[in-house]
Amino acid sequence: MKGKNAGLRCGLAAGALMAAACAQAQGVVKVGFIGEMSGPFAEFGKQMETGVQLYLKEHGDTVAGKKVVVIVKDVGGPNPELAKRHAQELVVRDKVDFIAGFAFSPNALAVAPLATEAKKPMVIMNAASGSLPSTSPYIVRTSFSLPAIVPPISQWMIKQGYKTTYSMVADYSPGHEVEAAFMDSYKKAGGTVVGSVRTPLSTMDFSAYMQKIKDLKPSAVFAFVNGADVAQSFMREYRARNLAEGGTAMVGTGDITDEPTIDSMGDTPLGVVTGYPYSMDHDSALNKKFVQAFKAARGQQARPNIMAVAGYDGMALIYEALRKTQGKTDGDALIAAMKGVKLESPRGPIEIDAATRDIKQRVYMRKVQRVDGRLANVEFETIEPR
Repeated sequence: MKGKNAGLRCGLAAGALMAAACAQAQGVVKVGFIGEMSGPFAEFGKQMETGVQLYLKEHGDTVAGKKVVVIVKDVGGPNPELAKRHAQELVVRDKVDFIAGFAFSPNALAVAPLATEAKKPMVIMNAASGSLPSTSPYIVRTSFSLPAIVPPISQWMIKQGYKTTYSMVADYSPGHEVEAAFMDSYKKAGGTVVGSVRTPLSTMDFSAYMQKIKDLKPSAVFAFVNGADVAQSFMREYRARNLAEGGTAMVGTGDITDEPTIDSMGDTPLGVVTGYPYSMDHDSALNKKFVQAFKAARGQQARPNIMAVAGYDGMALIYEALRKTQGKTDGDALIAAMKGVKLESPRGPIEIDAATRDIKQRVYMRKVQRVDGRLANVEFETIEPR
């Protein structure tokens, strides 16, 4: 009834100019993007937003007869209250049709109830807590689930003969999930965890942790810490303690060798193995095109990571849903349209699981090597989704 009244007002508007303005207002789809655009985690938000804009530039800003407009809100970092406030403004004042972005799981968790109440599809473009999609029937994810990528890493470690390990994770909900997934999968594969620790989310001092590992002499360290300056400090301390020389390999999730900051680490990450859904050096025509476009947008030294790809794929999913609904923005219809969608991503084939609304994708085992004078996460093994 509300839409019918709006159409009636447009029909009765005096003058061609006013009628055109009404028609334009009806023909717009709004995407509210909540990301880290400033502060120490600004690269996270900029990666996602660049991916979003690259998709719009490549495919145009119109789909199913509707013009797509992206409204950006800066949340600065892990700040659930601000994320919730931004989401409320986007829904109530800006009347968005989608909510998207979210680098940090606590921010996404704070917004989930609002998405449910407003019946707005919420497209997660990074936050990787395994439980996220279950917190709202309107959540879909185009990034990855941390608990889903850990078991393949555990199994690879055992195959390499890393039978003892020390676990180190960031002390917040995704880190706790990673720790639980690793402990379970590694032990089931036949490994022994000789110790574990949870480190403060933004700590820069890993000296005591690395000394403890050196004393225990496990065959490997399994690590999940945040990227940017945290990962740089983490890797520097690993090398300073000569753990590799002592027989302790470094293995972890891709966060510890994140593309945007890997060159600032010097030689410290060389030889480190990680499991992740994407590498900038993934060998496909679509990825090469994507990397080239990213560099054109951000500068030739810029490096896209999984957040940029998930932003790009998030917009691809939104476009596909709008095509299926013929431009209709009913939340239930859009979510139904997103279930089961298969896309070709710069990372390879992906699918939105119809039951969980989470992403199904490959995990790539990668090793840091020098390629054309720069550090790169070189894929050497592909693990298909189950």
